[in-house]
Amino acid sequence: MTRKSESGVRAGVCASSVAAALLLAACLGVEVAQAQAIMRTPTISVPSRMPTISPGIAARVGPGVAVAVGRSPGPIVTTRISARMGPTPVLPYARYSPNLYPACTAPDRDAAGECLAQQNAGGDGSGKSGKKTAGKRRGNNAPVAADLRTFADEFVAEIDGGLSSTEADELARRHGLTRVTSENFPLIGATFGLFRITDGRPSATVRREFAADGSVRSVQPNFRYLLQDQKSSVPTEGDPAQYALAKLRLPQAHTLAHGANVTVAVIDSGIDARHPELANSIADNFDALGSAEGPHIHGTGIAGAIVAHAKLMGSAPEARIIAIRAFGGTTGGAESSSYIILRSLNYAAEHGAQIVNMSFAGPKDAVIERAIAATAARGLVLIAAAGNAGAKSPPLYPAANPNVIAVSATDQQDRLFTASNRGNYIAVAAPGVDIFLPAPDGKYQMTSGTSFSAAYVSGVAALLLERNSALKPEALRTTLAKTARDLGSPGRDDLFGDGEADAFAAVMAVPAAGATPVAAASGTTKREDIEKRRDEPGIRALEQPSLSSTEDKATVSQADRPATR
Repeated sequence: MTRKSESGVRAGVCASSVAAALLLAACLGVEVAQAQAIMRTPTISVPSRMPTISPGIAARVGPGVAVAVGRSPGPIVTTRISARMGPTPVLPYARYSPNLYPACTAPDRDAAGECLAQQNAGGDGSGKSGKKTAGKRRGNNAPVAADLRTFADEFVAEIDGGLSSTEADELARRHGLTRVTSENFPLIGATFGLFRITDGRPSATVRREFAADGSVRSVQPNFRYLLQDQKSSVPTEGDPAQYALAKLRLPQAHTLAHGANVTVAVIDSGIDARHPELANSIADNFDALGSAEGPHIHGTGIAGAIVAHAKLMGSAPEARIIAIRAFGGTTGGAESSSYIILRSLNYAAEHGAQIVNMSFAGPKDAVIERAIAATAARGLVLIAAAGNAGAKSPPLYPAANPNVIAVSATDQQDRLFTASNRGNYIAVAAPGVDIFLPAPDGKYQMTSGTSFSAAYVSGVAALLLERNSALKPEALRTTLAKTARDLGSPGRDDLFGDGEADAFAAVMAVPAAGATPVAAASGTTKREDIEKRRDEPGIRALEQPSLSSTEDKATVSQADRPATR
């Protein structure tokens, strides 16, 4: 084909294209001028759009990013996420309150009632299990917090009692550990040591290998214990009113007993023995921490609830106190551990305590459970704060131990303290809201918590033991229950146990050694027939519990007389 014919063909094709375009424009009703614009080099203006997100790929969304919803044509609908809607940071529960243990719902607890996972315990206050929350955060690549119930990289282990200190150190080195301390505990007839991981290996691996050693009897985490005060105001001077005295009927009880010659071990933070309220009441001191800290507001308040006798009045003003410092720190967040609590219980049992006040709480702990059982077997009365973790909390220990008298807290209107733990292990209740107590440096404080309820009941127990030193722990518990003033729904319940303690009724129910039983005062016993008792609050003689063995009764002789201070 010639060049001329090729040009003709191309011209014909172009003419045909233009004709087709004009025909199409005419059919569509477009003006010729617009149709001609089709032939020009187009100027393309594409508005910015959000990328299409495949449903199979998870989007990474940061604060302030707009995310397209759906892929349908039309206006793009966006959702803007602000920083306030981002994940809540995982903070230790001690940041919220020094006394709150994490709560979890029933499906998230193990057979012992413990939360299955505590990593995020108390993180958002929702009561959701730490296990589920932790799983969600792992999906977002967020770090998971450490187990806040324990001291990281520490173990409490029972070891061969025949090992010397050098041999115990060698045992630790073989497993990449450091022996912090170890000692024999006559209370439980065993030698325990505190060991620490120093090379960063996983705790589970080290614990498993260490437990397999022939010189090691048992290994467990070093659990964390917290004092059970809910809030404290700035200490103030003065002589504040104490509504708890009337609620417990202590003035009447003090006409018969003041707790003389009864020794109460207070396992707590440091106590200011120089406070006027505590003058001549501290019979012994033991620092289980080996620290050089000064007195602490919590321990001083607990001792005051029991033995105050200047401007204020404790429940047993003539009792003797063994002040055991087991909680360190100069703020409300003072804490202790399994090993230190073990040392404290051992000291109390070995140095003549008759009552042990434990105004702290923690998780279930095999070593402390063993020590509690051994202490109870020696005939000591064990009293503990129920805990301040609220209605959703699993049982806290040592209060939930069956050998311990667990005490919940009430306010001036006989309502349950909102933060108080509930459960079928609650024995009795006592005032614990807005309690006026001594504070370090000769000052006073107003504070709340089951800690102080427990302390008041420890003092009431001292009154009973002054009346009859042969009173056995179970008989003492029964007396407190039978003489308690019923609160809430009629009969025993999970909030108040058998009711609010009544010191006067309890003291009256326990005959002084050699005396005949005394009937309980009116209006103090349980409400078997609530409607009848509302109209006729008569007097009911108590069925006297077994106080002691015959031999024990024969060794005590004390006249039933009003006590004098």
